[in-house]
Parts: sequence; C-alpha cells; structure tokens
Amino acid sequence: MMMGAILISGREWLLPAAGLLSVAGGLLAWTYLRAPADPKLRTACACLKLLGLTALLACLLEPLWSTQRARPGANFFALVADNSQGMEIKDRGESKSRGAALTNLLAPRFGNWQAKLENNFRVRRYLFDTRLQSTKDFSELVFDGRASSIGAALRSLADRFRGQPLAGVLLCTDGNATDLPEGKLDVTGLPPIYPVVIGRDDAPKDLALQTVTVSQTAFEDQPVTVQAEVFAGGYGERMITAQLRDANGKVVQALNQRATRELATFRFQLRPEKSGLAFFQVRVSAADELGQFAAPEKSVEATLANNTRLITVDRGQGPYRILYVSGRPNWEFKFLNRALAADDQVELLGLIRIAKQEKGFGRFEFRSRPGEAANPLFRGFDRTSEESEGYHEPVLRWILPPGGETNLVTDGFPKTAEALFKFHAVILDDLEAEFFTRDQMSLLQKFVSERGGGLLMLGGAESFQQGKYEHTPIGELLPVYLDRLPEGKPPSNLRLSLTSEGWLEPWARLRDNEAAERARLTDMPALQVLNRVREVKPGASVLAEARDASGGKYPALVAQRFGNGRVGALLLGDLWRWGLRDEVTRHDQDQAWRQMIRWLIADVPPRIEFIAAAQPADPNQALRLQVRARNREFKPLDNATVRITVTPMLAMTNATNAPASLSLNDTNRVRLNAEPALTEAGLYEALFVPRATGGYLAEAVVTDAEGVEVGRAQTGWSADPAAEEFKSLKPNRALLENIARQTGGKVIAANELAAFAEKLPNLNAPITENLTTPLWHQPWVFLLALTCFAAEWGLRRWKGMA
Repeated sequence: MMMGAILISGREWLLPAAGLLSVAGGLLAWTYLRAPADPKLRTACACLKLLGLTALLACLLEPLWSTQRARPGANFFALVADNSQGMEIKDRGESKSRGAALTNLLAPRFGNWQAKLENNFRVRRYLFDTRLQSTKDFSELVFDGRASSIGAALRSLADRFRGQPLAGVLLCTDGNATDLPEGKLDVTGLPPIYPVVIGRDDAPKDLALQTVTVSQTAFEDQPVTVQAEVFAGGYGERMITAQLRDANGKVVQALNQRATRELATFRFQLRPEKSGLAFFQVRVSAADELGQFAAPEKSVEATLANNTRLITVDRGQGPYRILYVSGRPNWEFKFLNRALAADDQVELLGLIRIAKQEKGFGRFEFRSRPGEAANPLFRGFDRTSEESEGYHEPVLRWILPPGGETNLVTDGFPKTAEALFKFHAVILDDLEAEFFTRDQMSLLQKFVSERGGGLLMLGGAESFQQGKYEHTPIGELLPVYLDRLPEGKPPSNLRLSLTSEGWLEPWARLRDNEAAERARLTDMPALQVLNRVREVKPGASVLAEARDASGGKYPALVAQRFGNGRVGALLLGDLWRWGLRDEVTRHDQDQAWRQMIRWLIADVPPRIEFIAAAQPADPNQALRLQVRARNREFKPLDNATVRITVTPMLAMTNATNAPASLSLNDTNRVRLNAEPALTEAGLYEALFVPRATGGYLAEAVVTDAEGVEVGRAQTGWSADPAAEEFKSLKPNRALLENIARQTGGKVIAANELAAFAEKLPNLNAPITENLTTPLWHQPWVFLLALTCFAAEWGLRRWKGMA
C-alpha cells in the first residue's frame, strides 16, 4: 500500500493563523474559567469550540493531501492460469471440475474485474503446464498439461519482464507444483504474486501413491525392498490393497492394509528372477467385498492416474570376479567355492600355492635327472621345463570356474594394474607377506583406494600378525592393528555373536527376525582358531565378536572404508567347522559366504559407469545421462566416443486408464552422442527428455581414440509426469501463501477479485504518479467546524450554561 502525506501550500499564513489560534484559545480559556459550571463541562465546551476554530484557520494554510498511485497504462500486470491435467479434478460435492471453475472465473463476464485491471495496467495473459505460453483470452485452456511447473512459470515471467515495469502476477492454480519438490522457490526478481487458490481444502475421495522407493541389499532371501506410501482420502478404515506386478502384468505380490489417518504403507520384498534391469508396477485400489483388487471400472475415485507407479530394479549383470589367493589348499576355499557356485553373477578364481619355494642349504631337495631344470614334481605331466616352476619357485595353481576366462590368468599374483584391476575383490588367506613383492603390495593398496575394489583377509595360519603384515602396505589397508599381540593364552571354544553395528547390516544376518538369528548363532559349533589383534583402528566397525568360556570378547569380523574401496578382516581361522555338522548349517554357511562377498563387491565401480541423473526441478522430467569411462588402469579415459541408445518401454493403457503390460518399442529408439563434461575428466553427458509415460532402457557404447570398443553399460528409469501431477489432490494453500508472503503479495479469494482490481492501483507499482487533493475546500472540513460549534452550543444549552 502506498503512503500519503499532507502538504502546506499557504505557508505565508502559518504565523497569522497561529497567532489567531493563540488569541482565540486565550479568550476561550478566560471566558470558560469565569463561567459557573462543572469544570469537565467547561473543558469539553472549550475543546469543541477550539477544534472548530482550528479547522477554519487550517483552511488559511491551504493544506493538500498528496499520495501516489500506479500510472495508468505504464505498468504491466500478468494473469497466469494453470492448464495442467490436475485441474480436471472434481472436488467433493461439486458437479464441475476445478478447470471449469477456473474457466468461468476468467471469463470476461465474471464481475468485469479484468476490464477494471485494463483501465490502469497493460494486462498480459498466460497459460502454464510444463512451460509458460502467452494467450489472448484464455480460450486455449484445455487442461491437458502433463505437469504444473509453477516455479518454472514464475521464473520465466521474471526473465521475460526483466527491466520492464511488472506490477504483479495473479496466479490461478491449485498450488500442486511438480517442479518444487521441497516447496522452495527462488523469488529473486519476482514481482508481488497474488495467488487465487482453485479448489476446496477438503480433498476429494481418492487413493494416491505418494512415494515409491526401491532399496537393494546383500540380503540373499529378499534382496529388493519396494516401499509404497499411499494416501487414502475419504476411505476411512476401509481395506486398501496393493499389488506389485512384473513387466508382463503378472502379480508378483499382493498386500492388504487398512488406512490409518488416511495413510497406508506397503512394503514388498522380492528376488527378481533375472539379473540386470527389470521393470515393475505398483498399483493400489480399494479392496472389494472379498478383499481382492477392485476393478478400475468400479472405482469411485477422483482419478486413477495416481494409482500406478512404474519402478526400475537393477540387480547388475556381472560377472563380478573375485581373486582368492591362498598359501596352501584348505577347507575355506572348498566351502567358499561351493557357496559362490550358486551365484551366477560371481566368478571365483583361485590362485593356490601347492608348495613354497625352497630356500637355504640343508632343506629337502628332489633329485633331478642330469640337465633337468624343472621341479621333478611335474615329471610325467604334459609341461615343458620352461612352463614348470623351478626348484626355487613356489608351485602355484589357478583354479577357474566352469567357462572362466583364461585371459585373467597371470604368472602368479598380478604385477600390473591392468591385470589386477580386472577383478572386483581380492581375498587373502593363509598367506604370509613375503609372498608379495613390495610393488605388488602397493598395487593391491591402489586396487582398493583408487580402483575402489574390495579386500578381505581370512584368518588362516599365516594371516594378519602371523603373516608379518605389520608395517606393510597391506597392513595399512587392514582395519586392525598388527604391531603386537595381546598377552595371554590364545582363546578357544569361541562362540560368535553380532554387535550392535552388525545387527544393522542385513548382509550379516541370515534370519528375518532377531529371535531366530540369536537361536542360529547359539546353535553354531564352537570355533577354536582366532587371530588376536591389539585393537581396532579408528573408523572401523566391529560387526561380529567371538566370546570364550570365561566371557572374554574378541573382534571376529571388522570392516572399514579405505579410499574408494572397502576392507574386511575375518579373524576366525576355522570357520569351515560351521558347515560340517549337517545340511542346515552347511546351507547357512553357504548363504553367509554369498552375502559377505556381495557386500564386498557392492560398491565396486565398473570400467564403464552409466547413470541417469534426474533433474529435480525440471518440469519435463529431463534426465542427464552420465557415462564415466576409465582405461585399463581405471584412470579417466579422454578423447573417447560415447554413443547412447534409448529404447522406450511403453506402458500401454486401456479404456479405463489402467496400466496394462509393457512392451519393447524398437521403432522409437533415440540415439544420442554424449559430449565430454567440462567439470570432470572421463565424464560424458547427454540430456534426454522423455516424451511418453513408461520405462526406458538405455545402453552406452564407449570407443577409444582408435575406434576400439572399450566397453558398454546399461541403465534404466521410469517417467511418469502424471504421478507427480496427481500426487496430492488437495490444493497446496501453504505453498501459495508462502510465495505470496515472500514476494510481497497476498492470497486473493475468487469472490474478492473485483475489489482487488479496484485496490490494485493504490498498491506498490514500478511506475507511479503523484495525486494532490486540496483539503481546505473539502465539504467535510466545513462540516467538521460546523459540527463542533453546534455541539458546543447544544451542550451549553443542555446543561443550562450561559
């Protein structure tokens, strides 16, 4: 609101008027002090007469009332209307939709408030859904937009009118913005916003999937958890049913639950049948009389567009290669190899030392034939003397899985980054530090810290402190200190238990509830071999402890992050005893190994990494496709060519707007060339805007500067603008009030538009003009003086005062 001020134009009369007023005041005081009457009455009469004289004398000063108002025709004013699909909602008890109410509100015949605005402002009209567009008379309102981009629309207005006198924006919408996920808007440069809330605050009867989250763990039985938050407005305590369907429409799991305070949470757990990317649908409905999923045609909801969400699950494709290095054949490798054989995405390659190299004089030696350089252990095998290890070399054997790649085999432990970085994790067991050269130990440290690989040391006879790993690069990796052993007799008859941190790790548990897990741990056989350590390093987590008969506790399983990778230390040396009792314990041991290895490789990056990064504030749900390419030493790969192919997985719908099966659409494939990013070496980016609701599968192919293919990777995502548009059917009044408050505007009721149009010129505007009104010849001034004199005379007559 613009403020006014009183100006004095007849300043030359200021002293005479003051003198006359002083004389008049003195005479009045002398006269009324002599009058025989009540003092209060005399004071009241004197004040009334003095006020009348003051009003008359003020006219000699020629006072003027000066104020400002918006200069007619100099300022712009924007009318903005929501054209999204959400305006087709009918509020509870209403026969017309919100869109119909908005159309009627913007019609020229409604109150003639737009004509009043045009008398003082240059009115501009706009529609918005995914973008802002101008209109002449709102005849283009059809309410078919896929999103309500309130933030983008207002920012676009600010850009269009930058440097121009925009007095304000009248925003007609329900406030359910799809581009303000946190409800925050940058109001810099925005004029006052005057929202008109379309819709009633009591939400119509509807079920809405508000959020659907997918989480994956190394928990073997149910590795994927899908949690759906459902708003059930107007359903009271009625049973709500939710279904999880695969890409072919087959029901994978169905759950029933009664809504509590209009909210229901459903949690699905599943194990996808295939590795790689998979698409699933989450659907909700009110249950019928039999507790089954109600047919869409029987629904009485405000809309069915928010009853379905498409989600993407990526279980990886592998193969994930694990290098197991052991100083001798042992039981642990047998059980580990058997357990991982059941995981078709993990390949375990074993490098087993059959015999150590012979050192020094006086050791046992095989007698060889004259001129024979090879170790006589291999006599009779189809190996040449050049292929066989000599007397002073350790005897090593590679054990490959069926169909394993022979190009991973090296002469002993890998000596180059190119050879070692092909693996995702390394397991060391029963092997002394002297087995490695200093360069190999440093290479293993880089494998963890730079490549992001996993390292697990098992508690064999020559591991940890017994293997003399203290003060070595491998010792620096481990999460425990090895410099000295605790004093005392080695413990025995050890029982395994989880720590508080271990209970929080799904991969460390084998049962789905605490009681069953404690019973399983109690039933495990006692273990006899433990590698004691001085203490755990800061930042490391003790996930499991071993307890002896006297109550002593010792770290048994310790883990920590190291650089980009992770390191685990399993300090028990005879875990193989676990699987010797019966079939149940053997199954438990196999599952424990698989889950531990899955944890070890969970975050190991591939050579080609492909992600689809969502743009949270983008009204079109655009994604930034990012490809990180690395060379064989896992350093950023520059000068590469990255080609991306995006294939839509279209969600087909029937007449009731209920999603049906998904089908691969080969004809609508989009091919993109990713460009190098300026912010990161080896990063290539492309922008993709989905044009249809459904799932999308993308593949990136990377070739180097010579045109040789380096590798390829896949990713997937789902796009569903309607899910955000109909996420909430209740008008978001709080958001609109916050925008109005931050910009200096206010929320306007629809029935107050005519009064608002009258008042708007007197509010703040970029271009204004001064209005000056003489007060001295206004009728109310003389009326005030006459009223005061009459009141004074009447009061005297009433009280009998002369």
